[in-house]
Amino acid sequence: MNRGAMRPQFASAPSGVTMVSRHIEAGVHRLSRAPYHRIMVHKSAATRSYCNQVGRYFVRLAGDIDLVPAGEEGGFEAETPFDTIEIVLQPALMERVAAELGGKALVARLDTRHLLRDQRIEHLARALQSDLDTGAPSGPLFADSIGAALAVRLLGLDEPDIDRTSRDGTGRLSDTQLKRVLEYIEAALHEPLSIQRLSRVAGASSSHLRTWFKVAMGVTLHRYVLRRRVERARVLLQQGDLSTSEVAELTGFAHQSHLAHWMRREIGQTPRDLRRAQLPR
Repeated sequence: MNRGAMRPQFASAPSGVTMVSRHIEAGVHRLSRAPYHRIMVHKSAATRSYCNQVGRYFVRLAGDIDLVPAGEEGGFEAETPFDTIEIVLQPALMERVAAELGGKALVARLDTRHLLRDQRIEHLARALQSDLDTGAPSGPLFADSIGAALAVRLLGLDEPDIDRTSRDGTGRLSDTQLKRVLEYIEAALHEPLSIQRLSRVAGASSSHLRTWFKVAMGVTLHRYVLRRRVERARVLLQQGDLSTSEVAELTGFAHQSHLAHWMRREIGQTPRDLRRAQLPR
């Protein structure tokens, strides 16, 4: 099994938090069970990988966060090399913070998370990275305060106020959120796209994403995805290199009839119509 080349760049902080920068090669990787909590912050451009836990492909973008609680394991297959920051939080730190919160948050609530978007976690990770990259001049107190802040945020991930507003606080999708959702849809048209999956990409609740997306694009999220799939199918059919069944599979349709149904509704033509139009007269 290819474990991947890993290049540590940052030293450990003498506290309950540690950070290391890793370079992961393409291939199959296994995350063994560990006695500590791991936060991975993706640093590279769009990277496609297959997650063994959920049996599905994901496209990770810079800033995407994966959380693996202590005692949990995982695995993935990366199609291309990528860089990531790994932050380690010791259970003792998490337990201390949970106790200080008066029992309102429990470490036991931590779940494995993928494609998490959280501005506060990103900000704290950048602050810790900057300090450790320059030799940790701020000392252990700074690292410990960052670790405690990360623990508070992780313990509050399921609080209802996390996505009441968009990232810019206006009650709509920010330009960055909308761009991420649109880019993600384009990269994953051939895969099943659920509202839960896209809401994680946007960093918003499912209900908010549905409402805010329609306001931003003038069409429902479901209809937008269908239109993009139909347009991708139209281009592939006109190129003439693939069969209709292959085009249906590559554009996320269940079968040829499903593709034909939506093409007829969206552009008034079926795959057969497009094929006929390509024939020499």
